[in-house]
Amino acid sequence: MQQIINFVIRYKNFLLYLFLMLISLGFTIQSHSYHQSRFFNSSNWITGGIYGAFNGISGYFGLSEENQKLVEENKQLRSLLFNREQADTVQLDTTQLIYTITSGKVVKNSYADPRNYITIDRGRKDSIQPDMGVITQKGILGIVENVSGNYATVQSILNEKSNINAKLKNTDHFGSLIWDTERFNVVQLVDIPRLVPLTIGDTIVTGGMSSIFPENIPIGTIQKFDLDTANSFYRIDVQLFNDMTNIKNVYIVQNVDREEILELEAATINEQ
Repeated sequence: MQQIINFVIRYKNFLLYLFLMLISLGFTIQSHSYHQSRFFNSSNWITGGIYGAFNGISGYFGLSEENQKLVEENKQLRSLLFNREQADTVQLDTTQLIYTITSGKVVKNSYADPRNYITIDRGRKDSIQPDMGVITQKGILGIVENVSGNYATVQSILNEKSNINAKLKNTDHFGSLIWDTERFNVVQLVDIPRLVPLTIGDTIVTGGMSSIFPENIPIGTIQKFDLDTANSFYRIDVQLFNDMTNIKNVYIVQNVDREEILELEAATINEQ
């Protein structure tokens, strides 16, 4: 308390000056409309700047939550899209769903080895099973291979063992999507007959015949193609839409009818 008294005594002249200046400013602002206008505009500018900075900071720290909301919204929209493509009705309920979508994140990604795998943070507790398709916002990523309680490994399309049904979007001619292990942004589409018209830049999408991926999931565009004259089939280089070096959010796709389809096909084969 004594220190405060000493401070006031020491700076009494300066404090008296500030007090009198504030009183004079108050009288000036009250008696002149111009000064009132300038004062309130200045105070609004200052408080607006403070609130703007505060909102910017709070918005930055809220980006993770907003991003998760967008992921969930995209999951719902993709679910509606995939199922609407399989049905002639817009009104869909859970009993009509053909594909279910689960969102997840990549925790490990390899793209430089001949047999690349991706680890995601969804597993058995999230109803993830082997042979589910995995996609991103831009296109196809791979197929679930092994599952634990909380995680799953995905066989990337950048894997020499990968073999996925794919087709030309313009003509619906389909073949097999493989990887020659040479470039991490290019895969190959094979088994396309020589009679099929091809153009650089044509879009390649999933064929939907494997019961893993819905039809028409984007894959990439034709970069170049060569004809194997001995077998009369094209070998097509496909530039991927996905940047395989920078994958974060993913969507795991389940075909609800897959088990029934596989059982029916197995029974048909056994009867032959």
